[in-house]
Amino acid sequence: MTKKRTRTESFEVLLEIVDENFIRPPRDSQRNSILNRALREFEYDLEALNRLAGRFVCGKPRKFFSEDRTQVVLADVDIMEDWQLPVMNQMVKAVTENPGDILEIGFGHGISSRMIQKRNVRSHIIVECNDSVVERFNRWRAECKDKRIELVHGLWQETVGSLGLFDGILFHTYPLNEEEYIKYVHQGITFAEHFFATAAQHLKKGGIFTYFSNEIDSLSREHQRSLFRHFSHISTSIINLEIPESVEDSWWADSMVIVKAYK
Repeated sequence: MTKKRTRTESFEVLLEIVDENFIRPPRDSQRNSILNRALREFEYDLEALNRLAGRFVCGKPRKFFSEDRTQVVLADVDIMEDWQLPVMNQMVKAVTENPGDILEIGFGHGISSRMIQKRNVRSHIIVECNDSVVERFNRWRAECKDKRIELVHGLWQETVGSLGLFDGILFHTYPLNEEEYIKYVHQGITFAEHFFATAAQHLKKGGIFTYFSNEIDSLSREHQRSLFRHFSHISTSIINLEIPESVEDSWWADSMVIVKAYK
């Protein structure tokens, strides 16, 4: 059994490797270097999270749900809160860096769709499954008669495969049921991760994918590795946010990472 330990004034971490074939490069010195680096990174990450925790607001307890939300009529606050507007603006700027053919997953209030249209894109396809939200889209679409805007009514899992390739893809939707919440939010690095492969398949060469990252001040190594399995390179930036103490969304930090993932 291999044991590694790191200790600070605030915590102690003990790593016990019970399988001696786990992380086994040709030389023991290489193995020690890898394990020591992993512990150093974990120690640094804990210290960084300790600092970030002081920037959180309390917020309201997250309401869990048991019913399927595919067709539930959502309150405005359940779709998006005002503090997200700067995030959406930066995401739209990212996805329309090459203002060609844009795919948007989720319509919501239509805020990001309006922002996309201001960027003079060539075409704009929106995938939305919720009937009440589709009615909201139809009212907005009537105001944009001269634009190449198309709605695809259905789940992205059932519709995206036939939509072709795009210059930019924006993913901003929500878990439809408790199973999705547990699997893709509670146990995942970011809700959009299960869409990464699909996004990469439907981007033109050099196309850009962006999404609601749920990262505060950097991307974790797990997050980066997941992206690099599907995209050639990524760029990130940090946007500062003004989060109200009464925030109901599942976000309580005062910044978020904006991601641009390139095909």
